[in-house]
Amino acid sequence: MSQQMNQERLMQILLAPQISEKATFVADKNEQVVFFVASDATKPEIKAAVELMFKVQVDSVQVSNQKGKAKRFGRYMGRRSDAKKAFVCLKPGQEINFNEGGTV
Repeated sequence: MSQQMNQERLMQILLAPQISEKATFVADKNEQVVFFVASDATKPEIKAAVELMFKVQVDSVQVSNQKGKAKRFGRYMGRRSDAKKAFVCLKPGQEINFNEGGTV
C-alpha cells in the first residue's frame, strides 16, 4: 500500500519540462534537464520521479525557487505564482528526448 501511494506521489512531482534557450544551453553543456516541479517536492523525490518516468539514471539534483513576478492588469496589481525548478544532472551516456512523438 505504501509503495502504491509513493508511486502516485512521484507521478505528481514533475509538472513540466522547461523548454527555453537557457534550458537547452544547460542541457547541452552540463547534461542537465530542467523541470518545473511541485513546490513541496524534495531532492530525493525529484530524483526518484525522473528515474521512474523516463527510465534514466540521475546523478544529482539542484533546486531553485523562482519568485513570481508582480504584473499590472490596467490599474490593478497582480502577481504570478511562485515556481520551483529542478536542474536534474544525468549520469554520462543518459539522455531524455522531449522531441519524440511531437507533431509540428
